[in-house]
Amino acid sequence: MTSVTSGRRRGVQSIDRAVAILRCFDTAHPELGISDLARRTGLSTSTTHRLLSALQDNRLVRQSRDRRYALGPLLLRLARVGAAPASVLDAARPVMTRLRDEVDETVGLHVLLPTRERAVIDQVESRQPLRRTYTEFGAPIPLPLGAPGKVLLAALPYDVQEAVLARPITATSPGTSPGTSQATSPADPTEPDVLRKQLVGIRRRNVAFSRAERTSGIRTVASAVFDGADLPVASLSVSAPAGRMPEERMEEYAPLVVAAAWSISEQLGATREGVAAYLTRAEPPPG
Repeated sequence: MTSVTSGRRRGVQSIDRAVAILRCFDTAHPELGISDLARRTGLSTSTTHRLLSALQDNRLVRQSRDRRYALGPLLLRLARVGAAPASVLDAARPVMTRLRDEVDETVGLHVLLPTRERAVIDQVESRQPLRRTYTEFGAPIPLPLGAPGKVLLAALPYDVQEAVLARPITATSPGTSPGTSQATSPADPTEPDVLRKQLVGIRRRNVAFSRAERTSGIRTVASAVFDGADLPVASLSVSAPAGRMPEERMEEYAPLVVAAAWSISEQLGATREGVAAYLTRAEPPPG
């Protein structure tokens, strides 16, 4: 019995080590040599070489012309046929349902449009009688309006942020202007300088808040979702009537929304290192 158990454990250990090698590849390091992989995994060079040979035999890695290694064609084929989520929507839906069940507030999914606007594409509604319900599916919404757009804006390259902030944007709710905490009329414009300051904090935590910026009486917490190229592609939000979402509740929900958004990002192939590298482009230039 002991020898059988030991043999199984050795087999599992080999899988663990092979997966550790595969995890070393990302957008910043699409090709790596044996010594690089041994250093990153903590494995010996001989063990790394043996595992790479098995991975290559199974087309999970391939060898480039300069004898470095990259992810292989089998992984790419599996991703195409559905071993990985085919879209943000596919990856997000189960996560959205779990988050809704945890907080019992409406969870929304918003995608970044090529026009540098965002659109709601899905929701899992709260079971509460009084709840947030999205109705404008697919309609473009300016990024500075509301938490789901602001968290995406904060992740975009700085020059894109400036181009978006240069557009005339007006508040759509008689609650508060996106750039201020003061009551406003629906026609009051956003304040780009105030928004710029907000974006710094939003980017640091990957979480944004809105307090009736777009819909009167509704508060929202949102976090950005990144794809396999480590680019922002969507945002996940929790929205509720203001009476059920005071400031302390918004802060309580923030880490839950961030964790849920990141779980979607991981399913899409994002890496923390790659996202961190990409977000350096969102910072204002020095001076």
